[in-house]
Amino acid sequence: MRRAAPPKPRTLAVIERTVGSLSQPLQDAAFAPSGSGAILLGGLNAADTSVADVRFVSLHRDATRGSLPGVRHDAAAVSLGGSAYVFGGGNGPSQLDEIVKVAASGRASVVGRLPQPASDVSAAVLSGTAYVVGGFTGTRWLNTILAWKPGSAPRVAARLPVALRYAAVTAAGGKLLVAGGSMPSGSASRTVLAFDPAAGTVRAIARLPAALTHAAAATLHGIAYVIGGRGAVAGSATARISAIDPATGRLRRAGALATPRSDLAAVAVPNGILLAGGRSPAGTSSAIGELVKALPHRHVARPLRRPVSSSNVYAADAAGRMSPAVRNARALVYVPNSQSDTVDEIDPRTYKVVRSFPVGTLPQHVTPSYDLKTLYVLNDLGNSLTPIDPTTGLPGKPIPVADPYNMYFTTDGSYAIVVAERLSRLDFRFPHTFRLHHSLHVPCRGVDHMDFSPDGRYLIATCEFSGQLIKVDVRSEKVVGVLTLAGGGIPQDVKLSPDGKVYYVADMGRGGVWEVSGSPFRVRRFIRTGAGTHGLYVSRDATRLYITNRGEGSISVLDLRSRKLVAKWRIPGGGSPDMGNVSANGRVLWVSGRWNDVVYAIDTRTGKLLAKIPVGASPHGLCVWPQPGRYSLGHTGILR
Repeated sequence: MRRAAPPKPRTLAVIERTVGSLSQPLQDAAFAPSGSGAILLGGLNAADTSVADVRFVSLHRDATRGSLPGVRHDAAAVSLGGSAYVFGGGNGPSQLDEIVKVAASGRASVVGRLPQPASDVSAAVLSGTAYVVGGFTGTRWLNTILAWKPGSAPRVAARLPVALRYAAVTAAGGKLLVAGGSMPSGSASRTVLAFDPAAGTVRAIARLPAALTHAAAATLHGIAYVIGGRGAVAGSATARISAIDPATGRLRRAGALATPRSDLAAVAVPNGILLAGGRSPAGTSSAIGELVKALPHRHVARPLRRPVSSSNVYAADAAGRMSPAVRNARALVYVPNSQSDTVDEIDPRTYKVVRSFPVGTLPQHVTPSYDLKTLYVLNDLGNSLTPIDPTTGLPGKPIPVADPYNMYFTTDGSYAIVVAERLSRLDFRFPHTFRLHHSLHVPCRGVDHMDFSPDGRYLIATCEFSGQLIKVDVRSEKVVGVLTLAGGGIPQDVKLSPDGKVYYVADMGRGGVWEVSGSPFRVRRFIRTGAGTHGLYVSRDATRLYITNRGEGSISVLDLRSRKLVAKWRIPGGGSPDMGNVSANGRVLWVSGRWNDVVYAIDTRTGKLLAKIPVGASPHGLCVWPQPGRYSLGHTGILR
């Protein structure tokens, strides 16, 4: 007799897709399904003040529907018969015992009472019955699971083996799953409990990877997901998402949030889990996201592209080596003006601005696409990319992308890497649609610039606000190394040496550049150049590195063979040279004057200032286009 084949394992991996934001930051709200979205009830605002708002949130909208009878947070809610029911909560001075019905219209009324006032409760529905788990009376933790139906009084259906508050609760497989939670000892639980209402039993079925409390839980396609949360200590938010099969108790890692969050709302919607608000390392969050099925990881579909020369990674960037892809590109210098929210286009032959156009809020850099066919304006606070057709210089329709401070491309062109500085993450996105593939949360603050190893297997990125460098394995999309710079470093731009042996890292705090080896990952030495060192640009013949010293208005020149400084060019009358690039023929260095609202054109043979061109307010990462090279690694034009 042939045995039946075992069932195929269910797909568990999910990824967070950012879809919008609440009208105001919110955490610790009660939440329940409502139509195609969720209803959020009460909560704490950014000032840690309780609110009474009733809000409907979906992938496409956030709207106020009404108010609760009074302010409250740390309540629980369920949906029954087309209405939401809110249980308990706290209002600051005290705990509440109210059971509040909220109709679809938003109208709220008190319809019952808990056995005792309690906040920090959790709830879910099984077979038309609401179950309220744990909580805190103000003086003691609760170990009860209360059963309640509209029109009846709550009753104790079971007791937990330990009293809990802030547990993550969801219904899955005919059972109530209770994950983690805070315990009277002051620690957080790692246990996942299953309550079977038919048998009235509670038993442990799984163990979380770490002690967890203040997490959310929701069920999708029969699998329970425990989402975010933190440890027993405030400020220890995690991005971890765990998946639990209620039939077997098997627990697996299912993915990660785009940024660590606790105290968030999570509600199952068609084909995903809607997320809203929460507490992140930056404070109370207004994010609206969706957990969706992660696509299979096939990063190795393309072979790695190697440099054309083993002794010079920039050999393809020499003057005159123009790709057919840029043959029809119009010669222009594109200047993003961060405070004007505009882009100016300069004719490099006349040194005149020939066009200006508005873009999104806080444009930071103009970045060439991997295939050299499109330029993108990175609108940081506008959460968008503005594409530009380089054959005409005309902008196109903005593309929604979260926090695009900077952008790079993997050496095989598989992914764009959006540097989300504010969100402390590197977002691996598909390079034409910019659909999110994977968000990598980085263990540092202010990630902003990077460069790749000669074979593209890893990258080195700078973290401005924490004075650190990180090394990321590109294929596994994981951080594999962290370096902390000495002496109050503020690292900025990073550039690989032509021989591929060291990375030069501009340090605005120390006023110079670091030489760093990628393997082994360590600092070699420091070269002092001038105040406010910021941008790094390799000459077309790969013999010199131009280093902008924004704080003193100068350009230092480093000989890349001897690795010694050979010149310093000072801008007449002072200035603030920031970001830019070298002209296609190598004769002109173009850099923005960040604090002077100008662009400088500098002769690379003599250091003479050729032009000082007025532009918009606070020009930043300008792009000189076209440039020689086979493909773009991003930023303002790192080509190989």
